Amino acid sequence: MAEKKGQQPLSEVLQSFIKSNNLQTGIDKVTVFEVWKNKMGKGVMNYTTAVELRRDTLYVALSSSVLREELSLGNSKIIEMLNEELGKELIKKLVLR
Repeated sequence: MAEKKGQQPLSEVLQSFIKSNNLQTGIDKVTVFEVWKNKMGKGVMNYTTAVELRRDTLYVALSSSVLREELSLGNSKIIEMLNEELGKELIKKLVLR
């Protein structure tokens, strides 16, 4: 479909709106939660009580100390997997509580 003069694709208009209203941080926070949920699966989500992105650190609260220890062993792999799914290096540090 050819673009008419003065028309932009909807994706460009939305990106412009997000950028001009400084909404990217909020969108990133929601996206990170969804990516955590999808990548870690139901087993981990059953023990996840909170997922919060602050700056470049992802804080994840878990109700199981055993699971927290298991996940901490693969900390860097989890960060890499989540960033790959996000399509950008948004998370630099993972803190499991």
